[in-house]
Amino acid sequence: MRMENQTRYNSIKRILIVILFLNWAVALAKIAYGIFTRCASISADGFHSFSDGTSNIIGLIGITFASQPKDKDHPYGHKKYETFFSLGIAALLFIIAVELVEKSFERLYTPVIPEVNLQSFLVMMLTLTVNLFVMKFECAAGKRLKSDILVSDSMHTKADIFITLSVILALVAIKLGYPVLDPVITIMIALCIAYTGVTIARTGSKVLCDKAVIIDDKMICDIVLAIEGVKACHKIRTRGREDDIHIDLHVQVSPSMRMDKAHKISYSIEEALKKGIPGVTDVIVHMEPKD
Repeated sequence: MRMENQTRYNSIKRILIVILFLNWAVALAKIAYGIFTRCASISADGFHSFSDGTSNIIGLIGITFASQPKDKDHPYGHKKYETFFSLGIAALLFIIAVELVEKSFERLYTPVIPEVNLQSFLVMMLTLTVNLFVMKFECAAGKRLKSDILVSDSMHTKADIFITLSVILALVAIKLGYPVLDPVITIMIALCIAYTGVTIARTGSKVLCDKAVIIDDKMICDIVLAIEGVKACHKIRTRGREDDIHIDLHVQVSPSMRMDKAHKISYSIEEALKKGIPGVTDVIVHMEPKD
């Protein structure tokens, strides 16, 4: 199990490093061109893409902590560090959103006419294509590896796609003679960034606040009741992450059952739940006599 976890974490690290270089390449292209053409929306989109790279670094740090094995002080392991560091990505997005809004209001009071040409559209279309590839690749890898960091980062990149599309609309508006729409659309970009941060924070808080992972108790009951000797089960609770689910439940057996047999049944329940529900890593069974 430990070897499988280490392989998983190594895969996540490799993906984050590849995406880091892609994000920074896209960001530098947007920022440089936005400054050269004095187009605020392209620069804003570039800084957002640069934050994607920063979030990759946060992810790498989080995965390094999460990959540590269990110890005396952390008997349940360190996996929640991955979720905790995903909140760092959300905080980074909030900071960037506030800065973009401030700069946009400055541009509204002191307008600057951006330079828009065919190259502007080509830069945005090229970066849009890269973002589409990164988002699909990272999202698929995040679901396959059940990684909060990768899924959160793919949501970040998904926001980039919509933001880039809005920037292209801003370029069209500027070309048609409405440069005031440039800072206005930048504010809209900032709101999209903030919304992405809220979504990531809400998802991470569910894990850190021990929200139930498995809502359908019937699925657990069906597995438990199929084991010979079990008469009923109740008080089912689940918590953790999708790749690290902890279950505790009360199981009722015959009051005349010997302790050694009840103990074997508890082991059978644990094995059955781990086999029947992907992601279950810990099961605590409370035995009770059934009246």
